[in-house]
Amino acid sequence: MSTATPTLTQHSIIVLLVDDQLIIGEAVRRMLAGESDIIFRFCNDSTIAVQKAEEIKPTLILQDLVMPQIDGLTLVKNYRANPALKDVPLIVLSTKEEPKTKAEAFSLGANDYLVKLPDKIELIARIRYHSNAYINLLQRNEAYAALVESQQELAGELAEAASYVRDLLPAEQEGDIAAKWKFITSTSLGGDAFGYHWIDEDHFAMYLLDVCGHGVGAALLSVSAMNVITNGTLPQVDFHKPDQVITGLNAAFPMEKQHNMYFTIWYGVFEKSTRKLAYASAGHPPAVLVKTGADGAPESVPLRTPAMPVGALSVSKFQSAEIEVPAGSKLYIFSDGTYEIKRPDGSMMELDEFVTLLAKPSAENKLDSILNEARSQQGKETFVDDFSIIEFQIQ
Repeated sequence: MSTATPTLTQHSIIVLLVDDQLIIGEAVRRMLAGESDIIFRFCNDSTIAVQKAEEIKPTLILQDLVMPQIDGLTLVKNYRANPALKDVPLIVLSTKEEPKTKAEAFSLGANDYLVKLPDKIELIARIRYHSNAYINLLQRNEAYAALVESQQELAGELAEAASYVRDLLPAEQEGDIAAKWKFITSTSLGGDAFGYHWIDEDHFAMYLLDVCGHGVGAALLSVSAMNVITNGTLPQVDFHKPDQVITGLNAAFPMEKQHNMYFTIWYGVFEKSTRKLAYASAGHPPAVLVKTGADGAPESVPLRTPAMPVGALSVSKFQSAEIEVPAGSKLYIFSDGTYEIKRPDGSMMELDEFVTLLAKPSAENKLDSILNEARSQQGKETFVDDFSIIEFQIQ
């Protein structure tokens, strides 16, 4: 990713005098002759003045008012109508101080008004003042264009990284444990990643992690952790035991070796033969088990074990918990980007509100319903954090 500060173009002060009197041209040339930082150009033909200005790209135009064929005020108007010259400073030169003429010149776009010929010191001071302001404008525009280009490049890199992460995510599946998910990356790309797979014929692992911060670095850490879990490459770790998995991750990814980044995670293993779900979490929102309650209505059960995020402290202790999963239950694992939604009035959706939403009957696909509700709550389509949620239908 490019982070270099763009080098701005260094512009010389270029003065274009437009005046039909050669003697005036020579007088101004002599005034500026000793100024090494000022380049002087002269045009005594009003019919080619605009063309001349386009060619030499002046940082200031000195424009005489009384000229044959095309008068000075008309030229002022023509300069301002030309996209290449519309911002170039204009000093109008007149033979006398006339308030009405001065007012008209300013109304047409002139920046200054001088009675010719002005004192040398005053003329040079005004030339430098207006030219430097124009050069600053050119450099600001150049810096802005470079910033836009950089942002476009960054957006492309983030989109490419988001596509890479998405390609690594597991396919949705049907069967005894059906899985569906929504993964909407934020505008700056968060660090969400998730996965699920059969460890063996009786044990099904599932997890979702969320790296702190945003950008390509966060995405790379999330992918690295995801690969370690998927491939089972943590040494001396029984991947049937959630507390051991998170302990192993905490040892493998200390934040001081990950550019001070850490991540939260929820990890669970469902044992098909006993219908027991063992789980552990590290600073992550609880997974939510939605089952049929004693009264026949859907009941939401948050599943979380307290612990620091992975990588935050080397001495952190992690523990597992267990729950029985009735047939027909649904399990939702999600990141905080699904519910930490800022409404237009400044308020935030609370976790309890989101948990209630998960158990609420929906006429449409549940994940579609949740996504639509989140967008409706915040009043816009895009998210400031990754929106990640998995739904498991456990038969």
